[in-house]
Amino acid sequence: MATPSKAKRPKRRWVGIHVFNNVGREHLISILEEILPSSSLRLYDLHNVNEKLFGIVRVNLSEVSDFISKCEADSRLNTITTSGKIRLVRERLELPLPNVRR
Repeated sequence: MATPSKAKRPKRRWVGIHVFNNVGREHLISILEEILPSSSLRLYDLHNVNEKLFGIVRVNLSEVSDFISKCEADSRLNTITTSGKIRLVRERLELPLPNVRR
């Protein structure tokens, strides 16, 4: 079966977040689902840099403004940057590149 063309694929945005509490990956996923109960959210990266916890979340384009406003209202998270390319979010947050498995 052929994959859909690029125009027909869902549009996504990558959101860089700062997590104020030092929580684990599973707990952060439950916080994100509590903020926006949607199947489109996916936590990609979670890094502890200089005692600060940063993460990258994939969100559908139609939900990104709602997600950002709800994160800003929540006291546990803060959004830092958003982009259509994960590489740009990683650069802005100064996160290391993941190991490539080949």
